[in-house]
Amino acid sequence: MRKMLVTLILACLLLAGCESLRFAPTEGQKQNAWLHNRTAIMAAETARTESASEKLQALTGLSELQSRAFSSYFGLPKEFPRAETAEDILAQSNFQLARRALAESAERPDAFALADNMFELAIGISALLGGVYGTRAVRFLRQARTKSQALVEVIAGNELFKKRNQTYASAFKEAQSGQSPQTRQIVAEMKS
Repeated sequence: MRKMLVTLILACLLLAGCESLRFAPTEGQKQNAWLHNRTAIMAAETARTESASEKLQALTGLSELQSRAFSSYFGLPKEFPRAETAEDILAQSNFQLARRALAESAERPDAFALADNMFELAIGISALLGGVYGTRAVRFLRQARTKSQALVEVIAGNELFKKRNQTYASAFKEAQSGQSPQTRQIVAEMKS
């Protein structure tokens, strides 16, 4: 029963993928969020002092309010970028900071490293529980981790083969056409 439950949980995690998982905000992302808030504040103040249209004042006011949420979500940086004036904010270094933060925000954890860490955690918990079920769970989880690593190696090898042997790629795909929809989904998620 427990084996079945553990298998079901691991299968759900594997099939769900890691797209929704993200790394914690980096210092650069925190600086960028704080700088965005300062930019939005300055834009709203400039729109008011320069008697911009009511629509532009409302838009910049809303942007300033929204940017507080981003800054609050990311947290305050350890070191604050210089942002006292519009010239400070428009410095080339802040554009570079924004580009770097954008690139960092697109990064995701490696699904296989995450799965391996989850196996390690589950093995540790099972070992702590001890007893016959704990020992069986540890054995099962170690075997599942080994199979997961083997699957990763097989997929990587297949992709390397297809890349190096383009003439056989269509024959290779044809040979794999008998796979179940579940297998295809798992392989597709592992490749991305």
